Amino acid sequence: MNLSGTIDADSLCRLQNLRVVNLAKNNIKGTIPHSILHCTRLTHLNLTSNQLSGRLPHALTKLRHLRNLDISNNNFSGMIPSKQQYRSLFTYVTSSNKLELESNNSAKGWLIKESDTNTMQQETTDPNSGNNNRSSPQTLLVLVLGTLLLLVFLYLLAKKIAKFDAERKAVKDQNHVSPIKKATDLEVQEVKLKEGDSELVFFVEDRERFTLEDLLRATADLRSESFCSSLYKVKLENNVHYAVKRLKNLQVSLEEFGETLRKISNLKHQNILPLVGYRSASEEKLIIYRYQSNGSLLNLLNDYVAGRKYFPWKLRLNIACGIARGLAFIYKKLDDNQEIIPHGNLKPSNILLDENNEPVISEHGLSKFLDPNTSFLFSSHGYTAPEKSITEKGDVYSFGVILLELLTGKSIEVSRIDLAKWVRSMVREEWTGEVFDKEVRVNEHQWAFPLLNIALLCVSRFQENRPTTGEILEKIEQVMDEHEQHEERFASKCCSDGSNRDECCSLHKIIPETWDSPGSNY
Repeated sequence: MNLSGTIDADSLCRLQNLRVVNLAKNNIKGTIPHSILHCTRLTHLNLTSNQLSGRLPHALTKLRHLRNLDISNNNFSGMIPSKQQYRSLFTYVTSSNKLELESNNSAKGWLIKESDTNTMQQETTDPNSGNNNRSSPQTLLVLVLGTLLLLVFLYLLAKKIAKFDAERKAVKDQNHVSPIKKATDLEVQEVKLKEGDSELVFFVEDRERFTLEDLLRATADLRSESFCSSLYKVKLENNVHYAVKRLKNLQVSLEEFGETLRKISNLKHQNILPLVGYRSASEEKLIIYRYQSNGSLLNLLNDYVAGRKYFPWKLRLNIACGIARGLAFIYKKLDDNQEIIPHGNLKPSNILLDENNEPVISEHGLSKFLDPNTSFLFSSHGYTAPEKSITEKGDVYSFGVILLELLTGKSIEVSRIDLAKWVRSMVREEWTGEVFDKEVRVNEHQWAFPLLNIALLCVSRFQENRPTTGEILEKIEQVMDEHEQHEERFASKCCSDGSNRDECCSLHKIIPETWDSPGSNY
């Protein structure tokens, strides 16, 4: 298949029933990643004739169902693990590498054939068969079917990646051009006449509306892109800015797309980013939002971790409460006929900040348009619930992870850790106080503990144990009320003592130079 790059075990292992991986005779480099241990049902792994190198990961010995392992014709080095470590293997081929047997490695149970000083082939005999090269018909059938399914999957994935790379290159070659021009490369007249295309549909008053020609003449800066979408900051000729989301390859009809957006546009709330309008065409679709100049929670978190911005507790608490209010409104049923549309992709980059630093939830409901068979490719690592469901409980899990980021000062994008797992382990080892970020731990820990309890409930592995969005909002608003009452009492005490009010009430905002810098407690 002439595949190149490295092994993305994280994506492969999301296929929970994956049993056969055959990547033989390609141009794959790097090492076998440790995360291969998450492919718990893997029975056959064929990596022969690539350019893999390094030491064999200990994770391979954790695959209890692995029967056949072929790593021949690569550049692996180090010691060959003992037979006792690979008890499940029937066949283990390592020829044409730079591997050596450990001095205390018993050869009992292995058939070792030397081909030269640096290469060897070792196989195990099947304890249930008299011929170690003979497999049962069932095993052969599983191997053939699994290989065919994997080849089809990899072929489709390679086509999608190739198309994505081509589009990204085209975007980079055409800076500051309308997203419609980038997508179609057609003149205005051709766009209007193309079968299945439509004019812009708006959900705002006439004074905010504009024409398709206005959008075509606009300049656009690409802000982000993925397999299924691109986000642009668009500037019209009247100097008004919008955020335009371009969606492609969606498994949804034009009618369903428009009807879903109409339902989403009816959700009017200060913590939900309002829809301006959309354009629905046969090959792609555009969604238009009001542009938020203060960026996203992800930007704020990353700047805080890098020491570029201060992220005080009061702002964190306000952001957490604002997100909870928006989520609770999404799942609040106003009448029996109302359809609840889950968010499905809640993460810091989708939490925008308005001019008053109030959080607004963006991209609500767009996950509904993704193909469920491939949506795992576009899910947000670290924020998706274990059951991978697009439901209220799934959104509650995502909110719990965001709340943990606010409390710990850690950005998953920077640290790349399983934050929920890390916090659970700290609590279990009775290091709960060390979970909090330095700013939280020193100044506001008494308010952080109840929020930590809420977050841990939200990230429960079992969705039935997670609270509803309404219950979350009730608890966070209670913490906010108590915090505000405490500040009022503190301010009154300062003034009654004859202290300068401004000076006294600003003391808790100062970070002494003797403390660690914000976000440094890793």
